[in-house]
Amino acid sequence: MPPASATTDPKKTRPRKGEGQWALGYREPLNKNEENKKNDDGLNCAQRIIDVYSKAGFDSIDPADLRGRFRWYGLYTQRAPGIDGGKTAVLEPEELDDRYFMLRIRIDGGQLSVAQLRAVAEISTEYGRDTADITDRQNVQLHWVRIEDVPAIWEKLESVGLSTTEACGDTPRVILGCPLAGIDVDEVLDASEQIQQVYDDHIGSPLFSNLPRKFKSSIAGCSVYCVNHEINDVAFVGVTGPDGTPGYDLFVGGGLSTNPMFAKRLGTFVRPDQLSDVWAGVCGIFRDYGYRRLRHRARIKFLIKDWGPAKFREVLEKDYLDYALPDGPAPDLDPGLRRDHIGVHRQRDGRNYVGFAPKVGRVSGSTLSRIADIAEAHGSDRIRTTADQKLVVLDITDDLVEPITAQLEDAGLAVRPSVFRRQTMACTGIEFCKLAIVETKARGERLIEELEQRLPDFPEPVSININGCPNSCARIQVADIGLKGQLVTDDDGNHVEGFQVHLGGAMGHNAAFGRKVRGLKTTSEGLPDYIERVLRRFQEQKADGEAFAQWVVRAEDGDLS
Repeated sequence: MPPASATTDPKKTRPRKGEGQWALGYREPLNKNEENKKNDDGLNCAQRIIDVYSKAGFDSIDPADLRGRFRWYGLYTQRAPGIDGGKTAVLEPEELDDRYFMLRIRIDGGQLSVAQLRAVAEISTEYGRDTADITDRQNVQLHWVRIEDVPAIWEKLESVGLSTTEACGDTPRVILGCPLAGIDVDEVLDASEQIQQVYDDHIGSPLFSNLPRKFKSSIAGCSVYCVNHEINDVAFVGVTGPDGTPGYDLFVGGGLSTNPMFAKRLGTFVRPDQLSDVWAGVCGIFRDYGYRRLRHRARIKFLIKDWGPAKFREVLEKDYLDYALPDGPAPDLDPGLRRDHIGVHRQRDGRNYVGFAPKVGRVSGSTLSRIADIAEAHGSDRIRTTADQKLVVLDITDDLVEPITAQLEDAGLAVRPSVFRRQTMACTGIEFCKLAIVETKARGERLIEELEQRLPDFPEPVSININGCPNSCARIQVADIGLKGQLVTDDDGNHVEGFQVHLGGAMGHNAAFGRKVRGLKTTSEGLPDYIERVLRRFQEQKADGEAFAQWVVRAEDGDLS
């Protein structure tokens, strides 16, 4: 809570009581989620998992823990098999629940050693039926996890310095960071120390374990802005300050889902030694002033939309930091740069990093184990995950670039991928997710294969993001082609899996949310035909140097259908 001497005048900010803002005295829970958190901190359920649930089994789990507090440790019940998408919004949670869990392992900054990657791989093969997904939040997700095995999984993770603490829930989730931190030739600064400090100072702290909703952070000095600061709740972006010293520009309030918003610049310059305190200040404002009544309005983006950046900065400086931050420069966004770090590139020390692409982030424990072996055999102890469902191996000498590339390619991990393999992402989908309406991962893999055959020489970096529901875990609104899963009607009048289409989304220099053409939908089966048709029209009509998103803005509706 802000101190008693807080300068903010409650009379000027007091909303109707229904918003449930703590700082204005409204502490009574206004929904079941808030009541559940008030009854017991989500961090407290770990001991129950160890002492009770893992011994007595699934049926012993308190429902308030099962569908609430378990998320504070990266655990969600996965979707029971055989439930079609039409029942997603109809059935009660207990009817959708399987007796197994998705487990999310947080990998702050995307940083893994060989030993850590091996530990994750071994957990996958021993406890997760060899499942693993690289997410666009730099995490690894496993499936088919039994409650009985969770303590052993935690012990193995902790033995290599990994954790599932606050990987989900109304908490500060994984901190995104550039996978090339400390080695990139062009980076503004290495943010690794600041990521570690925020983790050490604040993750798992009761001060921030009851937020209105999830809180997504990024801290990076990357010159191509690979962690997508535009859509994080709080983002620290590397810039060079007025005196030539590197530091951070501060953005607040980005997020997608059903009400997408780009983050707002506060216009401040944050020194590296200030960052942890500033992060805590932003998170504290969210905790104290965030809207807790309605879950769909509980993200920080709604608060900053109502307050505006100037007021948010004033409250941050006066009530949470007790000092003013200087004005600072904005990042210089280059519209021509890709953000994914794929391929072979030189490090600042003369060695090389090798970025490679699984299909839509889907791997396996066996594949992760092989990646660890390949990295180690070629002299690397550093593997990184990216914010685009990809991986990078660091520190490869010139003479080992071709051998490691060949071994990764033999493992089905493309170092020189097609445009479609490089640019396609997919969320978990109906296979495991209780919110999903359609299948995504296998659909994405088949789509890549189809487009590679139909358009083998397609040169343009067109992104295709596939989501199983409206919540945009796969960032559909900022993709060139964003696909939102829903049931659609086919030519025979049947309700089948399909997608609403968003076109021309982008981040960076020309940030925009994708255009929705009225009535534009496609069935899952018709998806390859649709995308091929639109991409061929783009090739026929585009001007020299014109990007897909720019063409979409001027294209006729008929050309986009």
